[in-house]
Amino acid sequence: MRILTIGGGPAGLYFALLAKKLRPQAEVFLYERNSPEDTFGWGIVLSDATLGQLKAADGPTHAAITGAFHHWEEIEVHFKGRVIRSGGHGFAGLARVRLLGILRDRAEQLGVRLHFRHEVKDIPQLVQELEVDLIVAADGVNSLVRTGYPELFQSEVTPGRNRYVWLGTTRAFPAFTFAFQETEWGWFIMHAYPHAPTASTVVIETSEETWRRAGLDVLEDEAEILRFCEGVFASQLQGHPLLSNARHLRGSAKWLRFPWVVCRRWVGAIPLGKRRVPVALLGDAAHTVHFSVGSGTKLAMEDAIALVRALARRGWPRGPEIQASLESFERERQLEVLRLRNAARNSASWFENVEAYTGLEPEQFAYSLLTRSLRLFHSELQRRDPDYVDGFNRWFAKRCGLGDRPVPPMFTPFTVRGVRLKNRVVVSPMAMYSAVDGTPGDFHLVHLGARALGGAALVMTEMVAPSPEGRISPGCAGLYRPEHVAAWKRIVEFVHRFSDAKIGLQLGHSGPKGSTRVGWEGYHKPLAEGNWTVIGPSPIPWSPENQVPKEMTREDMEKVIADFARAARWAAECGFDWLELHCAHGYLLSAFISPLTNRRRDAYGGSLRGRMRFPLEVFEAVRAEWPEDRPIAVRISAHDWAEGGNTLEDALEVARMFKEAGCDVIDVSSGQVTPKSRPQYGRLYQVPFADQIRNRVGIPTIAVGSIYEADHVNTIIAGGRADLCAIARPHLANPHWTLYEAARLGYREVEWPKPYLDGKEQLERLMERARAAQEGEKGIIEELEALVSRAAQEREPLSG
Repeated sequence: MRILTIGGGPAGLYFALLAKKLRPQAEVFLYERNSPEDTFGWGIVLSDATLGQLKAADGPTHAAITGAFHHWEEIEVHFKGRVIRSGGHGFAGLARVRLLGILRDRAEQLGVRLHFRHEVKDIPQLVQELEVDLIVAADGVNSLVRTGYPELFQSEVTPGRNRYVWLGTTRAFPAFTFAFQETEWGWFIMHAYPHAPTASTVVIETSEETWRRAGLDVLEDEAEILRFCEGVFASQLQGHPLLSNARHLRGSAKWLRFPWVVCRRWVGAIPLGKRRVPVALLGDAAHTVHFSVGSGTKLAMEDAIALVRALARRGWPRGPEIQASLESFERERQLEVLRLRNAARNSASWFENVEAYTGLEPEQFAYSLLTRSLRLFHSELQRRDPDYVDGFNRWFAKRCGLGDRPVPPMFTPFTVRGVRLKNRVVVSPMAMYSAVDGTPGDFHLVHLGARALGGAALVMTEMVAPSPEGRISPGCAGLYRPEHVAAWKRIVEFVHRFSDAKIGLQLGHSGPKGSTRVGWEGYHKPLAEGNWTVIGPSPIPWSPENQVPKEMTREDMEKVIADFARAARWAAECGFDWLELHCAHGYLLSAFISPLTNRRRDAYGGSLRGRMRFPLEVFEAVRAEWPEDRPIAVRISAHDWAEGGNTLEDALEVARMFKEAGCDVIDVSSGQVTPKSRPQYGRLYQVPFADQIRNRVGIPTIAVGSIYEADHVNTIIAGGRADLCAIARPHLANPHWTLYEAARLGYREVEWPKPYLDGKEQLERLMERARAAQEGEKGIIEELEALVSRAAQEREPLSG
C-alpha cells in the first residue's frame, strides 16, 4: 500500500508514523512546504484523555512528549486590578516545535519518506508519480486538497469576529493566564500559558472595532505591534519581551481572524484518469475549533489515531474497499468534533462579547470565564478546587442577602418588583390539553399543586388563552369566562396555602397554530372536525397541513388587545403572583415578530420596529391591567433557526423594546416559528441566548431548554447567564425535582412540606450513601487504571 500524506504538522506526521508502524510494508510519503524547524505558533496543550490515546498508540512518542511537558494546575484571571485563581485543572504543554521534532524523528526512525521544503502544487501529478493508493490531506486551514475539490468536501470557512495575534514571551507564566485590560480604545484580552521552563505562548485578541480605533489596522511594522502589545499588558509581562515567529511562511505578528472550517464530508475519492484515488482530510484541513479551548492539536492527533485504527480494523484495504474504512473514520470523528465545536463556539462568543460581561463583579466575571464553554460545570469545578467554589458560593450567597454561607447558587433567592422567589427554579409552562371548554379542573389542581409542593420557586401554568379562538386545541385552558376565574382561583389558593412557591400565569394566543388536536393525537395537526377560524398577521399557514389564517384587520387587533387586557385583569383577581406574555414559538404575537410569518405592508409589518408594533400594544394593555408590584415576563424566540428568520441580533432588539415598555424578565426560548426551523440541539443549547440578552440588554432572563440537572442550574446562575432556570420535562417525570436535586447535591437547608419530612430524611441518607459509593468506585477505577497502564507499557500498543 502506498500512502501520500500532505502536510507536516502534528496530524500529518502522527498519521504517517502510525501508519508505517502498523503497516511496515506500506510506502508512506510525507510532503511539507516548510522546513523542519519552522512552525506557526508556540506552545500546545494536550489533555489527559488525549495523552492516554497517545500512550496506547505509540509508546516512544508518548514518552518523549510527556518527558518534555511543562505542567501546571492553576488558572488566573486578571480583571479590574484583581487576580482570581482556580486550581486543580491539570494542564500540560510543550513547545510546538519540540512536538514536531519528536514526531519527525520517530517518523524517520520508522521509515516514513519525509520531503520538507516541498510545496505540493499539482496533486494529480504527484499522485501519478508516486502511484499512491490513499491521499491523507493534513495541510492545514488553507488546505490545497480541500480547496481544490470544493464539490467533494462541501466546505465552508467563516471568519470569527475578533482580531488576534499569536506571540511568545520569555516569561514563564505560573498559570494559564487570562488578562483583561481596558484601554482608551476598548478592551484587549491576553491568553497566556507556559510551554517551557523559560517560555510561554501568548495570544492577544480584541474586537474589530477596538483594533481599528487603536490604529492597528494600519500598523504593519512588527516591532511596533510588539511594543504596542507589551505596553497594554506590561503588568502581566513584568518586563519580559513579546516575541514573533518571523521564520514561518505565515509571518509572525500579524493580526488574524479565526477561520471556522466546517466540511460536510471529510473523505471521498479524487478522479484521476481511469481510477479514483481515496482521500481523507485530517486536523485543520477538515475542521477548526477556536484557540480559546486549546484543542486544535488534540483533535489533529486524535484524527490521526482514528484514521489508522479504521484502516487497520479492515486489514488496510486497497481500491474501492478502502471507502468503508474512510467512512467509518468520518462518522466517528465528526461526532466528536461537533461536540467540541459547540463548546468552542460558546467560548469564542464569550470573548467576542466580553464587553457585555465587564459589568460583572470580578468574582462572577471569573466564574463566567471558567465555565464559558458550558462543558465545565459547577460540580466539576468543586471537585477540582473545593476552596475556590466554597468561596464563590459564599460570595454569591452574601450578595443575595443570605450572609456568609456556602449556599449553592440554585438555592439563592431572587426578587423582581414585589415578588421574592425562594430559589432559581421555575416549573416551565407545559401544555396539558386537559381543560374542558377552557376551564382548568382537578387535573390542573393536582398537576400544579404537586409541583408547587416539589420545591420549585415559581410554578407556571400552561399557555392560557384570552379567548376561545386563542386556544391551541379544544383541551387548552383559557381565561375568558367568569367560571374560569373561579377555577384558577381555586388552584392559586391551594398553592399559596400549602406551599411557599409562587404561581404564574402564561398568557398567549395561538394565532396561526390554533384549532389543532391535543398533543398525543398529533402535535400541530388540524382537528378532524369542529375547526374554528384562525388569525395571523398574514395569510401564511404554519405548515401546509394547517389552516391559512385570516389576515388581521385593525378591528381584529383591537378585539385581541381587549381580550388580553381582560385576561390580565382577571389573572390579578385570581391572585397570580407572576404574569408571562407568550411571544414565542409561532403563536400569534410571535407570528407578528418573525419576518417568516409577517409579510404585512402596513405599519404592523416591514421592519422589526413595525413587526413589534402589535405585540407591544398588547403588552402595554396587559401591563396597564396588571398590579405594579407584580412582575411581567415575556417569552420570546431568540432565534428562528430558519433562513430569512430572526436571529440573536434581532432578539436583542426585541428584548430592548419590551424592556423599554416595562417588561421585567425575558424568558428566552427559540425556534418553532416554522416547521423549517433547524435548531442546533444539545445540552443547554438555548442558554447562550439568555446569556447574551441578559448581559447585553441589561434585563433579567429565564434560561430554558435541555436543562435537567442541578449542576446545570448552578452553573447558569453562578455565571450570570440567566437569573432563573425553567425546567420542563424533568418536572413531568418528577414533580419534586428540586427537592430531589437538593438531596443529590447534599444540600439539606431546603424546606420540604411538613407532611413529607420523613421522606426528606430517607432521601438524604440514600443520596449520601450513593455519593460515598461513587467515591469508593472512583478510587477502585483509578487503581485499576493504574494497573492497566503499567501492563500496557509491557506490550506493543495497537499491534492487533
